[in-house]
Amino acid sequence: MATIDEDLGQIERDIRQLKIEYDQYFGGGRKRPPTEIEWRIDLLMKRYSERGGDLKSAQRFRFNNLSQTYAKYKDIFRKKLKQKEEGTIQRHFGAAARAIEAERARAAKLEPSTRAPRQIELDGPFRMTCSEPDREPDKVEQLYQALVTAKQQAGEDIGKLTPANFAEFVRKKTKDLQKQKNCTEVEYVVEVVDGQAKLKALVKA
Repeated sequence: MATIDEDLGQIERDIRQLKIEYDQYFGGGRKRPPTEIEWRIDLLMKRYSERGGDLKSAQRFRFNNLSQTYAKYKDIFRKKLKQKEEGTIQRHFGAAARAIEAERARAAKLEPSTRAPRQIELDGPFRMTCSEPDREPDKVEQLYQALVTAKQQAGEDIGKLTPANFAEFVRKKTKDLQKQKNCTEVEYVVEVVDGQAKLKALVKA
C-alpha cells in the first residue's frame, strides 16, 4: 500500500499530466478529455480530505497547496469545456497557459529538492539551456510545454508529442551536439515562424 508521501507525489504527477492532456484535447490532439486521470485525482483528494488528521503538518501543507492548484486547474478546464461545447473556444490561449505555468511554478516550490521552473513567455521565442537533461527535468518539462503551446498556437497536431518521447529527444540531441561540437551547453529555442512551430538546438560556447 502506498505511503502518504507517495500518494501526494502521485497526485502532483497526475495534475501535471492532466494539464498536458487537457492542452492536447483543447488543441485537437485528443478526441476525449482525460477523465480517467481526473477521476483518479478526485479519488485521492477525497481520501485525504477525510483523513486530514493522519497527515503531518508538512504533508497537510503540501496537500492543501495541491488542492488549491487542482481547483484552479479545474476552473480553467471547466470554462474551456464550456467554450468548446458552445463553439467559442480559441486556439490562442497563451494567457491561460501562462497562468497555469505560473501556478505550477509556485506549486513546485513545495519540493525542497526541486527548483521552481521559470514561467513560460509565449509572446516571443522561448529559450532554455541544457547541459544534463537527465538531471534537469524541470527545464525539459518547461521546454516541452513551450513546444506544445507553440504548436497549439500554430494549429498543429500534437497527438504524437508526449513528455517521454520529447525528453528522450532532448537527451539524445544534447548528448550528440556535445560530442560533435565539443561543447558543454545546448540552447533550445521554441518559436512560431510563418505560422509554424519551430524547435532549434544551438551550441553554446
